[in-house]
Amino acid sequence: MTAKAPDNLENLLFETEAGVATITINRPKVLNALNGRTLDELRRVILACKHDEAVRCVIVTGAGEKSFIAGADINELSVQTPTSGREHAMLGQHIFDLIENLGKPVIAAINGFALGGGCELAMACTLRIAADTARLGQPEINLGIIPGYAGTQRLARLIGRGRALELLLTGDHIMAPEAHRLGLVNRVVPAAELMVDVRKLAASLAAKAPVAVRYILDAVNKGLDMGLADAQVFEATLFGLVASTEDMREGTRAFLEKRKAEFKG
Repeated sequence: MTAKAPDNLENLLFETEAGVATITINRPKVLNALNGRTLDELRRVILACKHDEAVRCVIVTGAGEKSFIAGADINELSVQTPTSGREHAMLGQHIFDLIENLGKPVIAAINGFALGGGCELAMACTLRIAADTARLGQPEINLGIIPGYAGTQRLARLIGRGRALELLLTGDHIMAPEAHRLGLVNRVVPAAELMVDVRKLAASLAAKAPVAVRYILDAVNKGLDMGLADAQVFEATLFGLVASTEDMREGTRAFLEKRKAEFKG
């Protein structure tokens, strides 16, 4: 079964194979910068993936070899007013929240520059795999602005307050190995092997039990905003729910029968 792409996509490419959807930001002439239309197309594609049971895992990457996403479109940013700027930021936050809370793993395949809004989008993904040539950062300070798509919040949660403040206040770019050392990316691979490595990981995740995957994502994403006692109760509730699934019975039976489980979701 193949997921159907939304109609009228100009700035995104969308394909699916064996339960894995690949979304490519396709504006290489402007280093895949995020303008309003691209954000809206991303929102529509993410919602299509959310509601399509054929999609078990999503990959997000950028077209070309230079850039994942080099940031937001500066032409649009330069004319924002206080009112439109707030609305623009909240729209971006909403779309990136959809990615983070998709209920399915989303892998950022960072093939080049991941700056500003590009770094923010990557941080909203479940996992980040970077080419060894990739550069990441939040350089908004150099434009006299601040991150608007929750970059100040996700960066501090991923790498800690002090390290996040250093990157946010200097606007410095860091290379992929340094991003890995800081915990901003999960893995660094040779650029030529990036998509092979990411597709292998995506295929592995797509084969896992979909309900258990969704509950793990919920437990981590929502539990981190709870106190420990409440988070443990939430985890126990999800454990009870997943114990009622056919996939749980299939997984335990397959283990006892020494065979590979076939999860149906």
